[in-house]
Amino acid sequence: MIRLHDYWRSSASYRVRIALGLAGLEWQSLPVDLVSGAQSTPDHLTRNPQGLVPVLDIDGQSLTQSLAIIEYLNETRGLGLLPETPLARARVRAMAQAIAADIHPVCNLRVVTFATTHSQGAIRTEDWMRAFIGPGLAAIETMVGDGTHCCGAGVTLADLCLVPQLYNARRWGVDLSAMPRLSRIGAHLETLPAFAAAHPDRTPR
Repeated sequence: MIRLHDYWRSSASYRVRIALGLAGLEWQSLPVDLVSGAQSTPDHLTRNPQGLVPVLDIDGQSLTQSLAIIEYLNETRGLGLLPETPLARARVRAMAQAIAADIHPVCNLRVVTFATTHSQGAIRTEDWMRAFIGPGLAAIETMVGDGTHCCGAGVTLADLCLVPQLYNARRWGVDLSAMPRLSRIGAHLETLPAFAAAHPDRTPR
């Protein structure tokens, strides 16, 4: 049995859930409640010393870091999430990392909690989120094309990163009106079965 240790609102977990769906795999969801601190328990730290989600138990191994997990699934299950040419692969990875390595880390729960707590109320969570998600997505708006995917005519690694970030943007009230390309891409991707099934509202808590 494939097991995914995840949290329903985790962007990183959301990405992996989409990839598992695209691979047509069945898995067991094992929720890790980040709000209650379950990620810091000895059991979870044994799975992932970083105290993060997701952790994917598959093929007799435990894998961490969402992009590494997705690339493993891509390579072992033939998902086709990276283009064939080096240049196209570089562009897809750049979009994916613009979200996963630049926007997401500063909006991580533990980072936001530290900032809001130590500001003694001067920083509100929603203001912090909007300050980083909005400009980050605005930059990515200029990187994508006019189609229904981030790059080319099919689903790529960049799409798996975009949809969870759009979910967070809407959650925190980021104005997406100036991002018609991303809005169009997101609306299309969310109709695909693997993306729809991975939505936080359909994930065990």
